[in-house]
Parts: sequence; structure tokens; C-alpha cells
Amino acid sequence: MSTAQFEFLQRNQLTESYLEQAQKKYKSLLKNFSEQHHRGSSTTRIIAINGSQGSGKSTLADYLCTVISERHNISTLALSLDDFYLTKTERLKLALDVHPLLATRGVPGTHDIDLAIDTIKSLVAAESPTLVTRFDKSIDDRMPAKHCQTVSGPLGLIVLEGWCMGARAQNKTALSTPINQLEKSSDKNAVWRNYVNRALAGDYQKLFNLADTLCMLRAPSFDTIYQWRLEQESKMARPLMNEAEILAFIQHYQRITEHCLEELPSRVDYLFQLDEHRQIIEPAERSH
Repeated sequence: MSTAQFEFLQRNQLTESYLEQAQKKYKSLLKNFSEQHHRGSSTTRIIAINGSQGSGKSTLADYLCTVISERHNISTLALSLDDFYLTKTERLKLALDVHPLLATRGVPGTHDIDLAIDTIKSLVAAESPTLVTRFDKSIDDRMPAKHCQTVSGPLGLIVLEGWCMGARAQNKTALSTPINQLEKSSDKNAVWRNYVNRALAGDYQKLFNLADTLCMLRAPSFDTIYQWRLEQESKMARPLMNEAEILAFIQHYQRITEHCLEELPSRVDYLFQLDEHRQIIEPAERSH
């Protein structure tokens, strides 16, 4: 085990068995990157990862960056869609102007997509140092610029992960019926979900289209995601929400998550079906 791999395990609180399994499960994805890299070694490849909360997408992003950096002696960077949330002030303004639910981060319409696109294009161009914003969930706001990373020089790989990466908007008629208590009680006139759907149909698609490869860590069901989110919270040094708050929180994402679970697998390049323990049971890869 290399030093970089050991540090990866330490960062993610994992055992060595993760590396053994990952080498097998992601073999085809890593091979594909190697082939593409050798065809155009000066090109920055962008891998996008879709996965629900708690599915392990940030861990996979870190793993890919760690392994690919070592194998190909290139610089890599993992980005999260979360890092491009609108500031708390901007979301509160949206909540006042459009709908109160938009104060809660996460859904399409609560990200600065122009910033995300500009950041990635600047990283790919590598003509000058690029400030990479980061989001601090403990304060529900962006970190001050002085605490963020500035990246210089060419990158061989950018991994962009996010719960709604690659998602498509729903037909408007699908929005008419609430799918959970949140929509039923807090979005009776469907203002919020229509706003979110329009945002997803817009510039989010431009961001998603920057990716060369789209992967999906597919949860067994939305019910499983609640349990994963509980586990995720319990690992935090200072948990931000209790069980009831987590249940209410994830309802913001239920509509798009369930749409992705149903519709996205047929469009991804690499589909990794997870069981309830987050183990990959079907590495059913697709090439487009």
C-alpha cells in the first residue's frame, strides 16, 4: 500500500478491504480513463458521479483522484456540487422572493451554476490560478475565500460529484401531485417544485454536459437513503441534525432522487448498483 492510499483510508475512515474491493469494482472505469488519457495526455478528463446522500460518492471521488494521480503522475481534483451552493444570504432572498423552501440548500435553483461552470473551465484552461470555493455545512454558508483552495497548473482529472448530477427535469404534469408530506404541506400550489424543475432544465444541463464520463452509485430505494443519512450524521464530530430533522430534510430531495433511480441508469456510462450496505452488487457498465 502506498502512502497516498494509506492517507486515503485515514481520511475516509476505511479499512484496507475498501482498496481491494474498489480495485475490482472500478477496474473498467480506471482502464477506460487510462485509455483516454494515453490518447490525449494533455487533456483534462472530467468524471461526474451521481449518488444519493450517503451513497459514497465523495469517497469514490477521492479514491479515483488518489489512484489515478499515482498511476499516471498527474494532478487531480475532486469537486462537489455542494461547494457551489448559493450563499446563505442569496438563498434567504430566494426564499422571500420565490418560495420559503428555497432557503434550504440542495435542490436545483440553490446553486451558483455559473460559478461552477466558470470554475471548471478555468481549471481546464489552467491559464491562471483558480479559486475553488468550498461550502461549510456547519454554518450553512460558503467558506471565506482565504480558507479556500487555489489551484494552479494543468489537471489531468477533475471528478465532480453530486446527488443530482446528470438528472433531467420531469414532465410538468408529474409535478401536480405531491409525493411526500413536505410537498403536501409546504408546497400546496407546486410553486417550489416547479421552480426547481425549471432550474434543472436550464443551466444545470450545461454543467452536466461538461463531463466526459457519468457514473452512478444507485441506491436500492429512497427508504435506504434515510438510513444512510443517519449513519453519515453519526460520523460527524458535531452532528447537525437529529433523526426527525434528517427525515424532514431528505424530503426536499425525494422527487429528483426517485426520478434519477428510475430514469438515469439507462443513460450513465457506469452503473454501480448498491445493496442496503452500500456494497456494489452489479457493476453493470455501459459505454456510449
